[in-house]
Amino acid sequence: MAAAPARAQSAAEGQKLAFDRGKGNCLTCHVIRGGDLPGTIGPELKDIKAKYPDRNELVAILFDETKRNPQTMMPPFGRNRLLTEQEINAIVDFLQTL
Repeated sequence: MAAAPARAQSAAEGQKLAFDRGKGNCLTCHVIRGGDLPGTIGPELKDIKAKYPDRNELVAILFDETKRNPQTMMPPFGRNRLLTEQEINAIVDFLQTL
C-alpha cells in the first residue's frame, strides 16, 4: 500500500526537477501545466499516460532519445549524466500525472 504515497512524493520531486532551470529544465522546450515561460521546441506535455502507457518508454526517452530518433533535439539526460536514474524516474512519475 505504500506505493501510492511514495509515487506521489516522487511525482512532486519530479515536478521540481522538471521545472528547475538548472536540472531537468523541461520548460525550455515544452509547455507544461503550471510551468512559467515555457518553450515551444518540443510538444506540449499533456495526456502523457495515454500517449505512453509503458513508463519504460518514457524513461528511455529521458535517458537517451537519440537511440529512437537520432535527429531529436531532446538532450540525452541519462547518457550525459545530467540526471540520475532516480531523478529520471521522479520526472516520469510527474509526467504521468499530466
